[in-house]
Amino acid sequence: MSMEHLPRELVSNVLSRLPAKVLLLCKCVCNSWFDLITDPHFVSNYYVVYNSLQSQEEHLLVIRRPFFSGLKTYISVLSWNTNDPKKHVSSDVLNPPYEYNSDHKYWTEILGPCNGIYFLEGNPNVLMNPSLREFKVLPESHFTSPHGTYTFTDYAGFGFDPKTNDYKVVVLKDLWFKETDERQLGYWSAELYSLNSNSWRKLDPSLLPLPIEIWGSSRVFTYANNCCHWWGFVEESDATQDVVLAFDMVKESFRKIRVPKIRDSSDEKFGTLVPFEESASIGFLVYPVRGTEKRFDVWVMKDYWDEGSWVKQYSVGPVQVIYKLVGFYGTNRFFWKDSNERLVLYDSENTRDLQVYGKHDSIRAAKYTESLVSLHRGNEFSHKCFSCSLVPDPLLHDTEYLVSF
Repeated sequence: MSMEHLPRELVSNVLSRLPAKVLLLCKCVCNSWFDLITDPHFVSNYYVVYNSLQSQEEHLLVIRRPFFSGLKTYISVLSWNTNDPKKHVSSDVLNPPYEYNSDHKYWTEILGPCNGIYFLEGNPNVLMNPSLREFKVLPESHFTSPHGTYTFTDYAGFGFDPKTNDYKVVVLKDLWFKETDERQLGYWSAELYSLNSNSWRKLDPSLLPLPIEIWGSSRVFTYANNCCHWWGFVEESDATQDVVLAFDMVKESFRKIRVPKIRDSSDEKFGTLVPFEESASIGFLVYPVRGTEKRFDVWVMKDYWDEGSWVKQYSVGPVQVIYKLVGFYGTNRFFWKDSNERLVLYDSENTRDLQVYGKHDSIRAAKYTESLVSLHRGNEFSHKCFSCSLVPDPLLHDTEYLVSF
């Protein structure tokens, strides 16, 4: 029996278990395989099936600036076997296209995965699918701040609109007065990027549920129910009240979610917003600011649409030698930057040094998922998507650079 005549269900079942880089080769086997692998239903099903397979292999997408000098950012895919007694970690570096691979091009945050697509915030802002080695630079926004103000800080959100099959990036910008150099409290401008149109548009400021401010320390991509989230606060009766600001990628609307008093003081307790995939909702990790031994309280919003459903689900710890949270992987697995700026995995009372470093508070981590979702939209030049290469990490296990730069 030729490849063309194999039952489609059998072929789909087998191909759904192969890595994306192998499927790219399988597209060349025969016409029927090409049609199957590029079918939108198979692409969607593949993301669910392949990434739910039980495996001893773990994968992580990491960005970091490993040198004291320069802004050059390494984009790495880390891999390790959970049963390896030697705790060996392998790392491959994703090299951007030549014109974006320099000290003047850099990235500071990872948002994703969203169906295997990631948004890298920086200079320039990019969307990427590391499984397909696709790298798309977003056009610059040409919107200006209101007269007499300037923008000091951006807060980005990223997600997917299933109704239009579109990936979107929303950016909030806080405003400062040029004349007095003071913060214009409670006021924001908002812009939305659409991959389908490859363009930005201004959102109506009245959509924002003001007044609200955003904490800058919560850096875990928190996406649930087609909504991206930021951890913020409001001032009420001379007291600070924690809240969550949500943006719905489908309705293109904002929502303010109230949070119970889960920490006594922002000076004494950190709070980090995290996703909970099992319940399709969001949660908080609360832990002490000071000390090298920390205990974490985990709060979860049991019903995403009911802001009165927050509960303290469990506590973790104490955990030794923890500095700053940079990623969240499941319900009890955390990625930390330690005091030496190394990336560390905490997993069920065990820690694993992942053997990568990031200077100047640059290291960020996100779960790596395989995906066949392409960033290509149409054939127009404005929708151009670059290819990038994956090469062995030259800095893995090399500690000389720590003192030579």
